[in-house]
Amino acid sequence: MATLESCHCSGAGGQNNNNSILYNILKNDSLATTEEEQQPTPQQNRQHRAIRVSSCASLSSSSSCSSSSSSLRLDVRQQQACSCSSSRRRGCLRSPQVTCKAASAVLVKTLRFVKNVPCFRELPEEDQLLLVRNGWAPLLVLGLAQDRVDFETTETAEPSMLQRILTGGCGGQSSLTDRQGEPRSEQSAGIEGVSLSDIQGIKAFLKKCWVLDISTKEYAYLKGAVLFNSDLQGLRYLHYIQSLRREAHQALNEHVKLIYREDSTRFAKLLIALSMLRAISPPVVAQLFFKPVIGAVNMEDVLLEMFYGK
Repeated sequence: MATLESCHCSGAGGQNNNNSILYNILKNDSLATTEEEQQPTPQQNRQHRAIRVSSCASLSSSSSCSSSSSSLRLDVRQQQACSCSSSRRRGCLRSPQVTCKAASAVLVKTLRFVKNVPCFRELPEEDQLLLVRNGWAPLLVLGLAQDRVDFETTETAEPSMLQRILTGGCGGQSSLTDRQGEPRSEQSAGIEGVSLSDIQGIKAFLKKCWVLDISTKEYAYLKGAVLFNSDLQGLRYLHYIQSLRREAHQALNEHVKLIYREDSTRFAKLLIALSMLRAISPPVVAQLFFKPVIGAVNMEDVLLEMFYGK
């Protein structure tokens, strides 16, 4: 019954396999029920019984010859995580004190690295603030990968509809909407933990970096490519930041060609890891690694305090 208990989402990922033996059996049973309701003639009954006997015989023979492959497919379906289910399920750190302490140390090292980049110090303060606010989270996760900081999570109970209404305020407001109708983050709405799909994304990136065994120089070039994000709106020195980003990619490419001459795909693999990093949300990083210790504190205020002492 694994096919009946699988995901009921729409789309190709949630459709049942119409070629499975179980589906054919159920289909034949439903056809037989329809035939009985139509009350066929005795001659038609004999014909239908002969057809069902031959069909069951063919199904029995096909089941005996492909039982191993069918059970393997069922096992694979059971192990595959449903995307809609993982987005609803939530998780938190199993050892928050230990992990948050390690993440805080990495954040301090990351901001120190940013401060020591000469090209960054030449930018106006407005551009510096914009780059730090939008780049601290991916830079932090990149630092976690460099320092080999791993973490374990545990699944939390999904809040009920009543809990969502109560945490959203009076009048039956949604927990993800404030009183002015503006969308609220899950952190400000009081929802515990983060989505398991977000946790899986962070862990997948860390594993990717560790499998590639990225060197110190490669991490430095990747940090430069992340820091000088020319896609942000409101940058005063946009063209200069674009050139810095291109230089970071070019330096990374030249380093890879020089050190890893036999691996022609390494630069592409590093770019794939970089794309995975850009998909990680800053609010998720803040809620997962810092909220368990410092609470619902605005991370921008923390960054300003650490970076500029303001």
